[in-house]
Amino acid sequence: MPAVGFCGEWFIFTCDKKLVAIHTKQARESFVFDCSTAQKKPNNTKDVSNADGGASEETGTDKVLAFAVSPSGKLVALTDDSKRLVLFHCEPSWQCISIRWVVRRCTSLMFNQAEDQLLATDKSGDVYSFSVGEPQREGELKMGHLSMLLAMSMSPDDKFIITADRDEKIRVSHLRSPYNIQSFCLGHQQFVSALLVPPAHPHWLLSGSGDGTMKLWDYESGRKLQSWDLKEHEETSSSEADKQKKPTVCRISCSPDARHVAVQCERAYTVHFFTVDQDGEEKLVPHRKLSLPHCPLDMTFDPEGQLWVLMDSSDAPLQIYTHRRDSWESDDVSPELIRVIEAFKAHWETLEASLRTDSRFEHLYKVNFDNVAAYLQKKQQRLEEQLKRGGTQKANSNKKARKEKL
Repeated sequence: MPAVGFCGEWFIFTCDKKLVAIHTKQARESFVFDCSTAQKKPNNTKDVSNADGGASEETGTDKVLAFAVSPSGKLVALTDDSKRLVLFHCEPSWQCISIRWVVRRCTSLMFNQAEDQLLATDKSGDVYSFSVGEPQREGELKMGHLSMLLAMSMSPDDKFIITADRDEKIRVSHLRSPYNIQSFCLGHQQFVSALLVPPAHPHWLLSGSGDGTMKLWDYESGRKLQSWDLKEHEETSSSEADKQKKPTVCRISCSPDARHVAVQCERAYTVHFFTVDQDGEEKLVPHRKLSLPHCPLDMTFDPEGQLWVLMDSSDAPLQIYTHRRDSWESDDVSPELIRVIEAFKAHWETLEASLRTDSRFEHLYKVNFDNVAAYLQKKQQRLEEQLKRGGTQKANSNKKARKEKL
């Protein structure tokens, strides 16, 4: 699925096999990295094809699976379906630093605060650490879950790594010794799909899930502080079938000043905003709901605190919302938006083609099997068949008795 972000003043988006960076302030040439034309896996690279369900690197589609921006905004990393891990330096100009290879397809990437490590989670539940200072060095296995990892975050002091998996678990581990588990944050009823540690509240953790809820935790103790059911606030759904499902939280984003938290749910036309209530005990409170004209694909805050929303629309694929007078207003005449959209048009067909896929979360929901009901149904069928056979045998016996009397 398409994703957006900011690297300093560069607006970044990924779609299908491309990563595209557009400068929002200056008329600089856009940077485009196409995974389909990138370096192929060397023949002398260790063969790990059997480690990913028997699939080899030749079966990869080169689609971008995830990307991450470093805290300083100077580094960007991406990973794709062909198991590449690509590291870029974006200032003063874009440059590909290295292309490495991961053991299994990754689900998320994140730089630590010191920017000397790039952490990657994969579908088997493992976390690998890659050196930034030694860009050709292979990854080091740090820790593992028993289920597919879907999201990752880190404490601002690099002390804890927080990982979430398909089995509803959020684990808080010590980064330097991941076998030392600090706590578990337990309470979601479906897979955990989004994590965020707000920069102004280093002991808070926000989590979103396929159960349609967002929760606030004190992650060091594993204590749940607050919970919101976002289904109660949804206004629009793409189909009648979707109305029966819980909205999956696919993005939790925080403004640079840490005053606003924006929450996006998959296939929902509403963005939920929360603010920090500092009267008495600090807590998050629902603030505003922003109704969008089209289905949002992803969203991100820029360095100035404006919310950029990528939408499923060829007429208005991007929109900027600015916080004014206690509400979020669309800014259609922003020169930054006009510049980005102009450069964005060249890639719209690629983006549109990447949208022709099913929900990226649909396969993560657990399927319940009612074996008792199936057993009772089969038992009832057997009893009915036995009764029919018994009735037929009795009728045949009566006929035979009458014939003997005659």
